[in-house]
Formats: sequence, C-alpha cells, structure tokens
Amino acid sequence: MAVETSIAEIAALRREHPDIRFVDVLLADLCGVPRGKRVTIEELPQVYDGGFLLPGSMFALDVQGLTIEETHLGFDDGDADRACIPVPGTLLPVPWTNEGVAQVQVSMRDNDGSPFFGDPRHVLSAVLQRFQRLGLTPVVAVELEFYFVDRERTATGRIQPPRLPQTGRREYRTQINSMSDVNEYSAVLAEISAACAAQRIPAGTALAEYGPGQFEVNLHHCADALAACDEAIRFKRLVRGVAAKRGMEATFMPKPYAEFAGSGAHLHVSLLDASGANVFASEDTCGNETLRHAIGGLARTMSDAMFVFAPTINSYRRYRPEAYVPLNPTWACNNRGVALRIPISSAENRRVEHRVAGADANPYLLTAAILAGIHYGITHKIDPGPPLAGNAYRGNGASLPVTWPEAALAFERSDFIGEYFGKPFQHLFLSTRRGELRAFELNVSTLEYDWYVATS
Repeated sequence: MAVETSIAEIAALRREHPDIRFVDVLLADLCGVPRGKRVTIEELPQVYDGGFLLPGSMFALDVQGLTIEETHLGFDDGDADRACIPVPGTLLPVPWTNEGVAQVQVSMRDNDGSPFFGDPRHVLSAVLQRFQRLGLTPVVAVELEFYFVDRERTATGRIQPPRLPQTGRREYRTQINSMSDVNEYSAVLAEISAACAAQRIPAGTALAEYGPGQFEVNLHHCADALAACDEAIRFKRLVRGVAAKRGMEATFMPKPYAEFAGSGAHLHVSLLDASGANVFASEDTCGNETLRHAIGGLARTMSDAMFVFAPTINSYRRYRPEAYVPLNPTWACNNRGVALRIPISSAENRRVEHRVAGADANPYLLTAAILAGIHYGITHKIDPGPPLAGNAYRGNGASLPVTWPEAALAFERSDFIGEYFGKPFQHLFLSTRRGELRAFELNVSTLEYDWYVATS
C-alpha cells in the first residue's frame, strides 16, 4: 500500500474516531473465519509498513482451528511467518463494542512479496485478471441468510430459537416474509443496519425467511468483486457481534435445524464491458447469447466446484427436494427451484443468480468459483440447453454431488479447479476439508447410541 494512502487512512480514523485505542487486524482463513491479532492504535503504522506477521498455517486450519499437517504448511514449513498487508478502505470502527475498537482486513504475501497461494483473496484476484484480459468487469451482489439463536441450549445440547425480543415468546414456526417477525427483531435489525453504515457495507433489504429467527440481508451490487467479498466477511462478523451484544447468537450454519429451512449464500452476477454497458443486457427475459454461454459454463463446472459451495459436513444437510436448494445444474427464468436463475429485471439489469451455496461458503472462493465458471462458459461458448419449466425437483434425481465425500472426489479430479484455482491451492483446500472430515468421523454421536447400543 502507498505510504500516502496508509497515512491518510490512519489519520482519518483518528480524526473521526478519537476514542479508538485498539485495532483488530483480521485475515479470513479458508473457512472464512476471521483470524488475527488486536494491536494498539500506536502500533498501526507498523502494520501498514508490512510489519504484521502471521504464519502461513492460518490457511491450513480446519473449522476448529486445528492445523492439518497434510497441507505442508505446519511443521513441514516450520510454521513460518509471512507479511500480511492491509486492504485499502477496510480500516473501520467496530461500533458494537464499547471499548474503542476498530478493525482492518489484511491479505497475506509470500516472502518474496508475491501473493501467497493459500489466501482465498488472491485466488479470486487471479480469476478477476482473466476478465480484465477480456475487457470485462464482473458486478456481484451477495445475499446471506442466517439465524438468530438462543445462547441457552436445550437439555439435549441442541440450539433453539431465541425468545422474541418484544413478547418474550419462543417461536417454533415458519413464516416467510413475516412483517411481525421483522417487527419483533426491529431493534437488532436496526443496529445491524447502523453498524453496516459505519463499516461501509452497502446492505439493503432485510426480510424474514422461512425458519424461526431466520433472516436474509441483501448486499448491494458492486463492480469490485474483491471489495464485495471483503464486505461479506465484515457483515458476518458484524451480525454475530451485534447479536451477542443483544444477548443472542447469530449463526450462518447451513442447516442448524433439521425441520426448518437451511441458510444459503446466493450470488448475483452481471458483466460490464469497457464502456460500462452490461453485456448480459437483453430484452429477452431469458437472456442473450453471452448470458446463456455464462450459464452453460456455470452448469458444466458446478459439480467440480460443489466442494467450495458446500465446504462442511453440515452443508450437505441442506440438499433436499423442494427445499429451494438445487440438486441439479438447472437454469430457468424467474424460477427459484433451479440452480441458475435469471431474475425478473429491466433489460439493462439482466443477470444470473447462483443459488447453490450454503451460507458457510468462503465468500472469496464462492465468488471465484462462480466467476471461473462464467469465464469458462463464455470463452468456450457453452450452450446450456433449453431453460427448465415448472418444478425443478419433479422427475429429477440429484445429479450434483450432494455428499461430502462425493464432492471432495469431484474437486480433487477437476482439471477446471486446477486451472482456475491453481493446483497448489486445490491440494491445500482438499487437505483441510478431508482432515476436518476425519476428525468429525472419529466422534460417536448421541444418535448412534440411541440406535445401536440395544440392537447390536
């Protein structure tokens, strides 16, 4: 980062927020978990000068924070440190604390100053460079679903909906787009909105989703895909922080309740040419040839990237028929049952909505995989076939890999992933995910005792 930029950012923070005493320096790992350190405001110039170090093993961690040694970034690498450089525009206050805290996001560099291969932000940056060579700029918008849950677990250790803030009632029902639910959570939603404004997160619509305490927030369309993903990382941390301040928890777990809807991450994408015109623009509601080629590429590569869209064991519990979670790489206009939906819009705003991923997907990797599929489809001129009509689930069994082992195998064998993500990153991601699966499978669940103790 230019010295002038860093000096200006630090000066602006101290001028606008003189109470700031600490800064959380955050690096999003493969699971999208922010990791890092808290420094004093006086130490911040050293961070901008490249003096903030974290080990490369930050990208060898599973969701529990345990190092997966098969990545070769643990003891094989000497757990070596690398410089982490601030992302311009991310030095912002943390308004849900009362302790004078700000935060800044960073990305990791290798010892020679080049982008570190394991950082998902650099994976997305490499995909974006392919679009630059085509003279195209992706415009993306992220939709994230999440649940508010009670801090108190049930007698069996499961989560439960929180008591409604106004009535004190604990709700166990499904009410899509319920305004009474919005009213019940009005105070916490208002605080989330205010915090988004303070952190320059362009959040728009908030709506009550199917599950009790479940909401969706739409982030605005952004012509800087890296910035859009930076915002998504900040948003997830922000929602958890505000919920905790209000005496609740917030979770982006894909399937927290077996009986209620899962939480997804939908990505809307269009492409601008050098003049700023949308190359998907079309009077045809099902898009023009370029949009169809993009959809063809997304459909063709969807199985290969499923491991990115659904990275944890819980991710695959979402994939059920008629649950608004696609099981096949289908596409259609104005149909929420398909994987690739062209929403109703004006001709100049024509876009594709990718509806497969869970809310636990790393935003950088999710966006990289989707944009890579679009690039592949456009450059190879892939025809997606006719759009689907009617019920996307009727008469169609699942053709996507909807179990973790199947998705891992498709990811491992994929030349597409190796080309767009790089083979070293392909190995890294696969190793961390499989290490996590092994750790999960070593545990004996309560259900196994219930089923097998008396019958085996």
